Amino acid sequence: MSWLSCVVVTLLLVIVNVQGISWRMDPNGLRCLKEEMQGNVLVVGEYDVSEAPGQRMDFVVKDSKGHILYQKEDIPHGKTWKFTFVTETIDTFESCFKSHVPNHIRGNKQDVTLNVKHGIEAKSYEGIGEAAKLKPIEVELKRLEDLSEAIVQDFDRMRQNEKHMRDTNEQTNARVFYFSIFSLFCLIGLATWQSLYLRRFFKSKKLIE
Repeated sequence: MSWLSCVVVTLLLVIVNVQGISWRMDPNGLRCLKEEMQGNVLVVGEYDVSEAPGQRMDFVVKDSKGHILYQKEDIPHGKTWKFTFVTETIDTFESCFKSHVPNHIRGNKQDVTLNVKHGIEAKSYEGIGEAAKLKPIEVELKRLEDLSEAIVQDFDRMRQNEKHMRDTNEQTNARVFYFSIFSLFCLIGLATWQSLYLRRFFKSKKLIE
């Protein structure tokens, strides 16, 4: 196996091995997670919260413009809740949990678990294999093919971002260069004007010839 194949397999394993995250939410706390995604991408997620009598937990998913893609108020405990949506354009999406505790109770911390998958990770290859009557090895090859395509698309996106950043850097350097030249001429002009002004002043006071 070549080194390039090893790299590809490693990347595939990293993408496949997706773990959910969990944390303890403080009473009346707010926790938001942001992630940038491409357009036309399927997003599937699941979440659950631990029990806390008298408290309420809300969950909302929004894009950068504030449009609500999913919302669940007063999340019941003891069940894993799921959500799904499809992105329209490349954007940064924000998932927020908000704890609400009435003033008359002290409030307890709650355990929150969130697991989000998107793109290739969100596809059900078992269902695809059953619908197309594919063998298990064919389903696995299909999954690896889609993962390889996703990696290529990610590399292309990173290359485009690098090109954009390089162009921005070059434009900034050019502007700084021209501004430096302009500042230099301004300083030379100011120094010349000061010299002429002082010369006239000293002549008027007959301090110099």
